[in-house]
Amino acid sequence: MKRSPLAVAVTTALFSVTAIAEVTPADLPAMIVSADFRPNTAQETPVSLTQIDNDVIESRGAQHLDDVLNLAPNVNVSSGAARGQYFQIRGIGERSQFSAPINPSVGLLIDGIDFSRTGGAATLFDIESVEILRGPQGTKFGTNALAGVINMKSTEPTNELDMHFETGIAEYNTRNVGIAVGGPLVKDTLLGRFSVYSHQSDGYMDNDYLGRDNVQNHDEVTARGHLKWLVNSDLTVDLNLLHINIDNGYDAFTLDNSRNSLSDMPGEDAQNTNAFALKTDYRVNSALQLQSNVTYVQSDLKYSYDADWSNVPTFNAFEEFNRDRENYSVELKALSNEDGWIFGDTTEWAVGIYFLSQDEELDLNSDFGNLDNDYETENTALFGQLDTHLTEKLTLITGLRVEYFDADYKDSSNLNIDTSERLFGGKLGLNYQLNDDHLAYTSLSRGYKSGGVNNNDALPENEREFDTEYMWSMETGLKSSWLDGDLITNIAAFYSIRRDAQVKSSVALLGGEFKDSIINAGRGKNYGLEADFDWLINDDLRLFGAVGLLRAVFDEYDNPNPDSINVEGRRQAHAPNYQFTLGTEIYLTSEWTVRANMEGKDDFYFSNSHSSKSGSYVIYNASATYQKENWKFTLWGRNLFDKDYYTRGFFFDNTPPNYEDNPTTYKQYGDPRVIGMTVSYDY
Repeated sequence: MKRSPLAVAVTTALFSVTAIAEVTPADLPAMIVSADFRPNTAQETPVSLTQIDNDVIESRGAQHLDDVLNLAPNVNVSSGAARGQYFQIRGIGERSQFSAPINPSVGLLIDGIDFSRTGGAATLFDIESVEILRGPQGTKFGTNALAGVINMKSTEPTNELDMHFETGIAEYNTRNVGIAVGGPLVKDTLLGRFSVYSHQSDGYMDNDYLGRDNVQNHDEVTARGHLKWLVNSDLTVDLNLLHINIDNGYDAFTLDNSRNSLSDMPGEDAQNTNAFALKTDYRVNSALQLQSNVTYVQSDLKYSYDADWSNVPTFNAFEEFNRDRENYSVELKALSNEDGWIFGDTTEWAVGIYFLSQDEELDLNSDFGNLDNDYETENTALFGQLDTHLTEKLTLITGLRVEYFDADYKDSSNLNIDTSERLFGGKLGLNYQLNDDHLAYTSLSRGYKSGGVNNNDALPENEREFDTEYMWSMETGLKSSWLDGDLITNIAAFYSIRRDAQVKSSVALLGGEFKDSIINAGRGKNYGLEADFDWLINDDLRLFGAVGLLRAVFDEYDNPNPDSINVEGRRQAHAPNYQFTLGTEIYLTSEWTVRANMEGKDDFYFSNSHSSKSGSYVIYNASATYQKENWKFTLWGRNLFDKDYYTRGFFFDNTPPNYEDNPTTYKQYGDPRVIGMTVSYDY
């Protein structure tokens, strides 16, 4: 392992705070949330949410969404790949994908483009903000938002020329370089921004058999483009372009649960994506606003691994999943402006229509058997929301979405399944503005996740398909501003009931194979609390923190494998009882800022099919930033005390010769201690 001999010294330096000298006042940001029908500040948006801005991303040396998700309470991530690509909110979400198609529980949007099945696309350079909305978002986002939505928004072009250059180095032969340039192409008419970024690292695994230290490497290139055409004062047209080229290695699991692999055929986690979104915003008059969004995504993905994790000549197994995904969508919305309120000028309204087509083709080449399949889905939805101002302070929210889902699955094993269903969800809520500083809200939401297909032809006929999952969720919260805006607090409590909960079952078979399937296991309860604060104590010191408490259990569980454990009454997988973060920013001088935080979570089960767990953990991060005019130098460290923690786990026997006598928990490590330096220049 290539560790810097200065790591311990740098760790100490990052936590050492010298005497505070001349300071520059700082203000708490009024962050705008864009993942709602109308842009609004986070404190005026009646939903439990976490927003992460570019300053936080840069101060952590974060490269991908999985590097910042620990800052959001009741949000977890699963790996089993080069990156954490599968997300869980309040204990609900997928944890992996192999040969079967999936319909996600957590939506992922990047500049309005749906990447809910492709979490590897969530790279962070030139991302202005990450919004994490917890709980069903059925009215606006439909079937991909049973548990919540992660919305990523890139930096907007402006009417002034600006440039951001960034480069960095870190341990494990990590190096980054990127540039973003924006400004007017035609003053006051056509604005543009373009960015390109390369991130490379040898990764955090060594392969002792091959004598390599880069079998879990990162090699990621992201290019973004944005054209904003200000046609006139009433009409704006936006074109977002995205190209992602990822060629990461995947060699994460070992027989002795170390960071030293013995595999003879390391795998890949690769992706090549081209996408665009074309958006229009037309203020027809003072009563009506029309908006549209047309998107297209084409992705080629490769996921492969050494299935025996070893070099044993008598048993050599390799699997390679090649996927071609092609999606396009059209959304049309009409919204009321200030003179378009209805019902006696008491009610704002929004209505829309949405269509999404997704085609996923799989070519599986495996020593356990080959498979080709094609999964085509279409979603057509009508939706609307009314915001009725009952009084000056009290607002009633009513939202409804009706969606038609149609899916066609066929594969080389002669399995051909067509499914279709009508789905509906929505929201009924009350917002009460106590005064300018306090917003209380409560809501009852119905989320849904469409049914799907199990492509294992060894399953009995009645297990080939599974049904829609529904969830009723009640949430109440209070968003507050104190001390003339220097202290921001949020607290939300929620209680959710899952009906026909979709649960993945994975049963280990002889020879290292698995019998995987998704079933409607029964009924679950997910309830808890989320709270956060952001306190500018004075011009020198800022404190922030968040905590999530979660109880997620199965009340009823129809176990597809009666010989395995009974998880009825047990916590659901990847649902820790608590998560927290606590941090500070110290403004030493007008040029120096020191940041430090701790973040942790309780233990959690890796799967609903066995009892193996990730242990509870706390990790510490810090950074020191020196800014002089246009230059910024940031020395950062993540997981400073090199705590071992895990992002994925399996329980089976992967040891020869029988592959059945010694079931063991195998774990994928999270990132070790990493120290790095980022240098940026802004013009």
